[in-house]
Amino acid sequence: MDDLHVAPGPGLPHGLRVPARDLLEQFSRSSGPGGQGVNTADSRVQLSLDLATTTALTGDQRSLALHRLAPSLAGTVLTIAASEHRSQRRNRRAARDRLAALLRDALAPDSVRRPTRPTRGSRVRSADAKRRRSQTKADRKRPDARE
Repeated sequence: MDDLHVAPGPGLPHGLRVPARDLLEQFSRSSGPGGQGVNTADSRVQLSLDLATTTALTGDQRSLALHRLAPSLAGTVLTIAASEHRSQRRNRRAARDRLAALLRDALAPDSVRRPTRPTRGSRVRSADAKRRRSQTKADRKRPDARE
């Protein structure tokens, strides 16, 4: 088994390499498509990574990943299962891709919206809408109350 490579992205400018010794792959029979081979081939893949002990993460990355992935963890172990393909090789690739995407998303910084001022056009449109709404409500009054 090769190391898992996480592509560079926000929060990971140089990417990430998870050593193969930190990953645990288990194979079992899949319930998905496969015809006669579904009962004999162990094509389902479970890929596990213990976030608390992996050497790929720094201390800050580890605490961030543990916090953000907490609902998906069993203790500190993140497990991904893949059984959508007939072949074990394709399921292994799918599980590794899914694990890399989860790690990349968990380690990405929060996006912060910079507050901006309303544009002149939006202020004009808002004022026009208020004026029209006010006129609509004024037209509902009795004619003698309008004076």
